[in-house]
Amino acid sequence: MREGSLGAPVRRPIAWKDPDFLDEAKLDEELRRVFDICHGCRRCFNLCDSFPRLFDLVDGSESGELDTVDSSGFKPIVDACTLCDMCFLTKCPYVPPHEFNLDFPHLMVRYRALQLKKGEISGIEQRLTETDKNGALGCSLSGLANWASKRSNALTRPVMESLLGVHRDAALPKFEGQRFSRASKPPAVNAEAPAHGRKVVVYATCFAEYNNAEIGHAARAVLAKNGVETEIAYPTCCGMPQLEHGDLASVSVNAEKAAAELVPWIENGYDVVAPVPSCALMLKFEWPLIAPDNADVKCLSEATYDISEYMADIAKKDGLAEGLESLGQVTIHISCHSRAQNMGQKGAEMLRAVPDTEVTVIERCSGHGGSWGVMKANFNVALKVGKPVARQAAKAFDAGSRHIVSECPLARDHILQGMESLANGESPNISDVQHPVQLLAKAYGL
Repeated sequence: MREGSLGAPVRRPIAWKDPDFLDEAKLDEELRRVFDICHGCRRCFNLCDSFPRLFDLVDGSESGELDTVDSSGFKPIVDACTLCDMCFLTKCPYVPPHEFNLDFPHLMVRYRALQLKKGEISGIEQRLTETDKNGALGCSLSGLANWASKRSNALTRPVMESLLGVHRDAALPKFEGQRFSRASKPPAVNAEAPAHGRKVVVYATCFAEYNNAEIGHAARAVLAKNGVETEIAYPTCCGMPQLEHGDLASVSVNAEKAAAELVPWIENGYDVVAPVPSCALMLKFEWPLIAPDNADVKCLSEATYDISEYMADIAKKDGLAEGLESLGQVTIHISCHSRAQNMGQKGAEMLRAVPDTEVTVIERCSGHGGSWGVMKANFNVALKVGKPVARQAAKAFDAGSRHIVSECPLARDHILQGMESLANGESPNISDVQHPVQLLAKAYGL
């Protein structure tokens, strides 16, 4: 075994059906093994707040080592993990194939799975992760839901904070009046485009389906402009919110249901494209680790692309359709779950194909962490973790960039909140565009 694990990171399947997985004593033993290695290394000190909490806990103990740390102190470390995967993919020298076999994020999932089994994750926390139920309800009552969730609503936001634990100042996604899969009409396909003949089924994702259909519409329009026939499928949420709470059984059910619906499209020559990176990550990488014996899940993982990745693939192999016009200065944040797909800066690559466009790239964690970052217990920590990104975005804004986007729409809005905080509450005059594919659609005049 080579020191430093110079081989590419390899992820092992999550053994969540093994009786030892939820054995409390064995979990504690594994936590101590991993934490001791992390304590001796400390390369991840500047990632999420989990590692500073771990190191402070150890340094403040009687011996300065794990042997005098009580296991009751581990919970805050787990609570701070957002499952961004950056420690596993960009920092840790001891991930598989190294013999130390470290997978910090999946160990945090295991801890949360035990919490779930013991009833330590509240019903309200679990309900907040039920994106399909919440999304369907929010869309049916979009006017009321969007009014109630406004940060400026001094009547409802304190109540939400008290009852749901959602911080009153955290920006929350709006709900669409009509779901994307029901509102979207097939756009005319450009038969003259170099990539004509490709076929895509867009996995809508809960965010495009319920919260920002414009991302989905932009993806379909850009694909059609480039000669790609598109259909839409949304069998179910990818389960990332459930994964964050250790509900691996629910994620497995979602994976098998979605794969069974999407594989027939693949067998008919369609590629699967997801417009949100967390969802693409789940389909491509997490689902096969949770349901490793399911052939449909494996097939789906091999046929799935992130939208930025797919457009970059068209640009490289076929060439983009003509008609792109300058966007001027734009700034793109490469989200953690884009980076976790090991595909490179595809969003930036896609935007650089637009002529006379200056692209500024920010590649660091925004601090948001999905539903984690909006909770009262985490919101200020999320702003702290994302402060370096907010500073870079503010610098780009001062230099003239009026489009600040991220492949993760939630991360993008959190970055704007960070910029607002740096400007003493003054909101930056930034366009409403959240996702780089929306900018590509704008460059085409779509």
